[in-house]
Amino acid sequence: NLAFKRYSLIFLLSDIKVECGPDSVTLRWRALRAQIDPSLLLLGDCSPNSMSSGEAMFQVELGDCNFKRMVTGDTLMYMNELTFTSAPKPHVKTFSYPVVCAYERPADWEPPMFEPVLFHTFGRGDLVFQMELKKDDLSGPHLSREYPLGSFIHISAAVEQKVHQPLALFLEECVATTTPELGSEGLVHPIITNNGCLVDSKTSNSKFQPRQETSELSLFLQAFKFAIGEEVYIHCKLLAWDPTAIDTSKKACHYVKGHGWELLDDPYHSTVCDCCDFSCKSRTKRGIETGMLQMQNAVLGPLIITNNSPS
Repeated sequence: NLAFKRYSLIFLLSDIKVECGPDSVTLRWRALRAQIDPSLLLLGDCSPNSMSSGEAMFQVELGDCNFKRMVTGDTLMYMNELTFTSAPKPHVKTFSYPVVCAYERPADWEPPMFEPVLFHTFGRGDLVFQMELKKDDLSGPHLSREYPLGSFIHISAAVEQKVHQPLALFLEECVATTTPELGSEGLVHPIITNNGCLVDSKTSNSKFQPRQETSELSLFLQAFKFAIGEEVYIHCKLLAWDPTAIDTSKKACHYVKGHGWELLDDPYHSTVCDCCDFSCKSRTKRGIETGMLQMQNAVLGPLIITNNSPS
């Protein structure tokens, strides 16, 4: 590919300068000796702030541009990627450069909660999704990242609805992993599968709690024997849907010992949960016009499951 060879000649790593500030990053690239469409040069999903005299400059907050955050030991890292494509179509990277800012982990650092993400819904208002780890009495955020084996991890999720019709919140999938990103190497423990089936409840005392509002969902997850003493992350996919349209692909089911699968929102219709032991086929998901809104995976952690007995 001639275009790739031409651009690779002028892309010198020594011409890329990264300066990490307390809460921002400045990146300068001085190797741009050709006319380049700024839309083809990206830091994460952000375009350059300026381009002049053969230099592209990004000056962005660490909370922007799709930076990924990872905490390992005493180090807090923010990671992203600088990319360039030779043409908008096909959108194939011809150059990429990892951008990493590393900081000392703050002494008062606590397990991060999933920060609210604003969803724009084609003029029908905004939704704000939240997920966090709560104290035992649900009075506020959990202050420790350690959970003794057999104790309960209280997960609270909610969707804030401003001008939408009432929506019900569901946890479509949840897994525990030893990595902050899905698909990475590491152990995996399924928690919720099959479009809302709390499979962990078949071998533990985990259960959904009665809803206070349809837009809220609480899960008491019993700390399981998984990666004891290691950092554990809980990945979940949240789904907001019309509360009158519960079916096998949109539900919250947990297993009740001696009884079987039970539908949280209407135990009388628990047959909806019968597929939890097999395969709950997903119906073709309707679009925004019929009220469905789905968000990306949310991540909680890291937390640590210890071998100590709960007090």
